[in-house]
Amino acid sequence: MLRTLISPSITRPLTSNKVVARAFSTAYIQRQAVTATEDKSYTHILTETKGKVGLITLNRPKALNALCSDLFTEVNQALKTYDSNDNIGAIVITGSKKAFAAGADIKEMKDNTFVDTYKNNFLGHWAEMIEIKKPIIAAVNGYALGGGCELAMMCDIIYAGEKAVFGQPEIKLGVIPGAGGSQRLVKAVGKSKAMEMILTGNVNLNASEALNLGLVSKVVPIDDLVDEAVKTAGVIANMSQPSVQMAKEAINKSFEVPLSAGLRWERIFFQSLFGTADQKEGMNAFAEKRAATFTNK
Repeated sequence: MLRTLISPSITRPLTSNKVVARAFSTAYIQRQAVTATEDKSYTHILTETKGKVGLITLNRPKALNALCSDLFTEVNQALKTYDSNDNIGAIVITGSKKAFAAGADIKEMKDNTFVDTYKNNFLGHWAEMIEIKKPIIAAVNGYALGGGCELAMMCDIIYAGEKAVFGQPEIKLGVIPGAGGSQRLVKAVGKSKAMEMILTGNVNLNASEALNLGLVSKVVPIDDLVDEAVKTAGVIANMSQPSVQMAKEAINKSFEVPLSAGLRWERIFFQSLFGTADQKEGMNAFAEKRAATFTNK
C-alpha cells in the first residue's frame, strides 16, 4: 500500500516589510473571525484538543491506516479547522502503534487510467496541507511506507517511535512516488540513499537510521511518542504565533527559491515582526529578566 502527492512550489513576489506585516495582520484577524469547532463525524480519523495542541489520529486500523482519498479529505478538513482556531498553536498527526500509514489505498487506485488521474488531478488534494500556517508534527509509530512516508515528510517535524519504518516501495507496483517522495526524500537523506530506496523499493529505514540521516528529529519509546510530540507542539504553541508562522514559511522558502531570495524573505519577515506587540514584549522581557507573555499580536 502506498500513496503520493504532488506538492507545487509556491513562490510569492517579494514585498516590503510593511506589506508583509499588514498581510499577516489581515489574515490573522480573518482567522479570528472564524468560529472553528471540531467535527466529531469523521469516519477515518479521530481529533482531540490537548491544551493549545490539535491532535489528529489516523483511524483505519484494519487497513493499517491506508490513505484513501476520503481519509485525506478528512485530514485536510481537520487541519483547516485547527488552523483557523486561535486557541490552537500547533498540530500533531499520528497513527497507531503498528502503522502511521502503510501507504495509499491500492484497491482504490488500481483501476484508474491515465486520463482519469490526470483530468481529476488524482492526489492533488494532498497538497492542501502544505498551505497550513501552523506547525505540524508527525508522530510516527510502525510503518510509514509510500504515501505514509510522504505524509510524514509533508509535516514540519517528524518524531519516530523506536519501531518506526520509513520506505518508498512504489516501484514494486509499477509506479513511482507521487506525493513528494522523489523530491522531499532526497533533501532529507541525500541523493544516493533516496535513489537506493526509491529505485529498489526494498530499502527501508528504521528509526535509528532515519535519525542518523536527518529524516526525523528524535526517536522516542513507543508508548511515549505521542505525549512527546504533543509536549513539543505545546512549547511551540506558547511562542508568539506571528513569529512561529513566519519562521515556518521562511524555512519552507529555503526549498523553493535561490539562497539570495531566501535570505531576503528571511530579512523581510524579521523586519516585519518589529511591528508586532510580541516583539516588544519578548525583548522587554529579556531585558527585564522575566518570562515573556505573548498575545499573538
